[in-house]
Amino acid sequence: MRIRAAVSRSSSAPFVIEEVDLREPRPDEILVRLVATGICHTDLVVKDRAEGAGAVVLGHEGAGVVERVGPAVRGVRAGDHVVLTFASCGSCDLCRAGAPSYCDRFAPLNSGGVLGPGDDTLSGAGGRIGGSFFGQSSFAAHALTRPANTAVVPRTLDLTMAAPLGCGVQTGVGAVRNVLRPDRTSTLLILGLGGVGLAALMAAQAARVRDVIAVDPVASRREVARSLGAGLVLAPSDDLVAIVHERTGGGVTHALDTTANTQVITQAFGALAKRGQLVLVGLGMGELAIDGSQLMSGGRTVRGCIEGDAQPHDLIGELASMVESGALPLEAIVRHYPFEQINAAVDDMRAGSAIKPVLLHG
Repeated sequence: MRIRAAVSRSSSAPFVIEEVDLREPRPDEILVRLVATGICHTDLVVKDRAEGAGAVVLGHEGAGVVERVGPAVRGVRAGDHVVLTFASCGSCDLCRAGAPSYCDRFAPLNSGGVLGPGDDTLSGAGGRIGGSFFGQSSFAAHALTRPANTAVVPRTLDLTMAAPLGCGVQTGVGAVRNVLRPDRTSTLLILGLGGVGLAALMAAQAARVRDVIAVDPVASRREVARSLGAGLVLAPSDDLVAIVHERTGGGVTHALDTTANTQVITQAFGALAKRGQLVLVGLGMGELAIDGSQLMSGGRTVRGCIEGDAQPHDLIGELASMVESGALPLEAIVRHYPFEQINAAVDDMRAGSAIKPVLLHG
């Protein structure tokens, strides 16, 4: 079928809205009409790295309505409202153990179609177009998905707000709820206040964490963090570790880094109290040096986290309930753009003036 999609043909060129061909769904696939798609930092990272890959369609925070399902699909029906998330195989040891974000086939299933050989879901006048990004390529009017990355949500949920649940919000909230697990006695340091960091702040507030310290270089993002309940909001500085230790009386019990900046991560580690936990969710970090004596003598923990360690169908259902109850005030971070204004949305995101751009498909 012919659909409209935002095509990237080089890392330096803007997206172009084009007519492309989406193949028919296979027996285990689902055809989704997109209502909204969030723009995630990962989309921009992959666009920058896709030089030489040819034409590609990105997008991995889709939300929409199911139009058709293949005969082998179970649990999803035509007419269902859905949030799309990352792809997983469902059959490797980690998937069977409840850890699909660490699926043995995560890389080929989620980026193979755009960064290398993969599922050819899309084509155009010039030939193959890289697609099936995160099992969806949702910078388009329609997407082909599978049950593993298609979460059914209540029809009462506003899909234009729900689109980021499938990645950015899931990552931030999941890192707090599933990995860090702070409580009312905890102190939490969040470094980087994009969509992931601010979603983590919302999760901390829902858990009634005693004190949250939020750090970002962009003043407008710091103001949003303050409005969401952060106890102390700071710009980055060389004095961060000392400030944190003074405020907390010895360091934070929990820290979350979304920046992937190794200097910032080193500060986050230095800000930990004994037995403190640091979780890393940012992509693209270089070699990381951690003081081994501090790690051992203080019983501190540093670990990575992909997609919030989520079982996405379960967590997205919980997130949907939080949105509808007001416990996850995404309106504080979401800014809507018509699909045709994708390049303006990307520019605003890169400039820091838009935290979570969400594209609306007409």
